[in-house]
Amino acid sequence: MREYRILSPTGIVGYGFPEESFKLGIAQKPDLIACDAGSSDPGPYYLGSGKPFTTATAVKRDLTLMLKAACELEIPLVIGSAGGSGGDNHLKREFNIVCDIAKEYKLSFKFSTISAEFDKAFITREFNGGRITALGAAPPLTIKDIEGSSCIVAQMGIEPIIKALDEGAQVILAGRCYDPAPFAAPAVRLGYDKALAIHLGKLLECAAIAAVPGSGSDCMMGYLYDDSFSVEPLNEKRKCTTTSVAAHTLYEKSNPYLLPGPGGVLDLSACDFIQETDRRVRVKGSVYDSSGKKTVKLEGAKRIGYRTICVCGNRDPIFISQIDSILKELRVRVSQNLSGCDFKYALDFILYGLNGVMGDLEPLDRITSHELGIVIDVVADSQENANTVCSVTRSTLLHHGYEGRIATAGNLAFPYSPSDIQVGAVYKFSLYHLLETNEPERIFPRTHYEFKEGGLL
Repeated sequence: MREYRILSPTGIVGYGFPEESFKLGIAQKPDLIACDAGSSDPGPYYLGSGKPFTTATAVKRDLTLMLKAACELEIPLVIGSAGGSGGDNHLKREFNIVCDIAKEYKLSFKFSTISAEFDKAFITREFNGGRITALGAAPPLTIKDIEGSSCIVAQMGIEPIIKALDEGAQVILAGRCYDPAPFAAPAVRLGYDKALAIHLGKLLECAAIAAVPGSGSDCMMGYLYDDSFSVEPLNEKRKCTTTSVAAHTLYEKSNPYLLPGPGGVLDLSACDFIQETDRRVRVKGSVYDSSGKKTVKLEGAKRIGYRTICVCGNRDPIFISQIDSILKELRVRVSQNLSGCDFKYALDFILYGLNGVMGDLEPLDRITSHELGIVIDVVADSQENANTVCSVTRSTLLHHGYEGRIATAGNLAFPYSPSDIQVGAVYKFSLYHLLETNEPERIFPRTHYEFKEGGLL
């Protein structure tokens, strides 16, 4: 039975991985090195601003090891969601890093980038043509949402990556991707079962998180066969179990059996998880259903204002016991103090030690901690206005009188000076919708390059 070996070095390029684990993977002569490089998990800021959430230094370190190994083994290297959010600005940064590495080590390879960013005119045409629908609880899309977006991307599936490989690419930097796509595409191109390849990609995209103990910054090896696949971490301190692999299969999914993605749905209702060795798990039974409409997920972000925060704390049990009424009174006082200011703002408080993590979903209805961490969170139409509201709120809360107060020196402890921190622009997701398309190779354009001894031809 044939075997296709896939090395997943890390959960996201720039998160790092032990070089010892990577070398053990390379020693197994993998057929593919693939890695996810982004996510929407850090929120809309990075998509909207065009900035990465990993540093160029960290990305270059990871990519250097991967790129040198791919060139030495003469195997494909496929990176998905390049640069973080997978827009063109993110893709350009990663492209420049690859160029630097190729030049520094005098590498030779054929190289392709795949864009996942769309202009507003295209999205508007598709919207007017009735080919965009809301995903889950997302509200219906409007023209205003499209026009207000600073960046719109779509999650490509395996097809554009397969096309780039067909066109001769060895190294591929893809914009926003369906997470399993970089791992699955080269294998599907060689005739491996699509369901097994995508399911394996689902596990490998987070590297060793599916192991025990799990880690998103350590290496995992996947072994794909015609009737099954296996996964095994490369660090001897970790192991895969049927529970850890099955659990990670459910990661980020609302339905434990049906995993929708671009082009179809992965059906895992008949899967078997088999403990092959004490560190390795085999999986069988994955099924792929491509009978429905072909869609890709759109992600867009728009700027809604500017943020200023203040981090502070309180350890007075009298203050803490009255925190709800204190904050209610505080909102009134701040509104009164800013009554002459002609701008809108949003004022929020995050209370760590009460419900800072879960917010209104927190099931505990009483405070059990001896101290509260307080984040004053202000969003306004300009940075200066956000600064103003935060300053007034912080100073008012600092000296706010309450029943039973003993000390009058101040209610808050500040870990930082200055106490008020300008966060900058604030973004929200403006698109979280599905685009119907039967032409994924066309809407995700590819650009081809070639390096010869480090020089770009």
